[in-house]
Amino acid sequence: MVKISHVHMSGCTGCLISFADTYEKLLDILGAVDLVYAITLADAVTKVTETEDKLVIERVYPDEVDIALVEGSICLDDPHAVELIKEVREKSKVVVSLGACAATGGVTRFGRGGQNPQPTHVSFVPVAEVVKVDFAIPGCPPSTDAIVKFLMAALEGDTDYLEMYAEFVKYQDASGENLIKQVISQGLCMGCGTCAAACQMRAVAMYDGKPDVRMEMCINCGSCVLQCPRIRMPKSKGLLEV
Repeated sequence: MVKISHVHMSGCTGCLISFADTYEKLLDILGAVDLVYAITLADAVTKVTETEDKLVIERVYPDEVDIALVEGSICLDDPHAVELIKEVREKSKVVVSLGACAATGGVTRFGRGGQNPQPTHVSFVPVAEVVKVDFAIPGCPPSTDAIVKFLMAALEGDTDYLEMYAEFVKYQDASGENLIKQVISQGLCMGCGTCAAACQMRAVAMYDGKPDVRMEMCINCGSCVLQCPRIRMPKSKGLLEV
């Protein structure tokens, strides 16, 4: 049986809630996998260390995990977090950045979402900046369907479906700015409105058949970048069949 773990780093737990909100589908997934590590959904093996002044209880990350779902960005000022993500990479065959914070840094990396920037944001980075990541699922949080379909595709070995998530790993700075620079400014936008429909913050709106990106509302979740059919097209416009 496939061993899956859920690792919580610097995030709000919204991705885990989205995963748990699959309701009856969650039972199907849990019945098809062995959930060996999760902050709330599974018991974990613990290591107890007793010193002169305190008792330290630590979770033990298991060996030979098949798929690790990592939620949250990595705080470089937290040695424990850095050590844990390196251990997760070493002991897991596949590492998945689950959600915006893990995939792009999201709100922990200057994705303001209409809020004032925080000076501590500088110490947070996406998972892929610390260890090798195999897949990234954007969204704040990713939709329940996106998580379920990804896991089912992984279990069934559907590489065609997983391809876009593997490619998204390189978009660690994905935001509405990508739409402006790579699509709108290049005259490639066809006005499909997919970006606006995907944006959970309503930072993208359609006017006169074209997207209007309000960067002050963007939280760098990357959903619009993943869904835009033009961003994954060849860079040279001469290769496009219009």
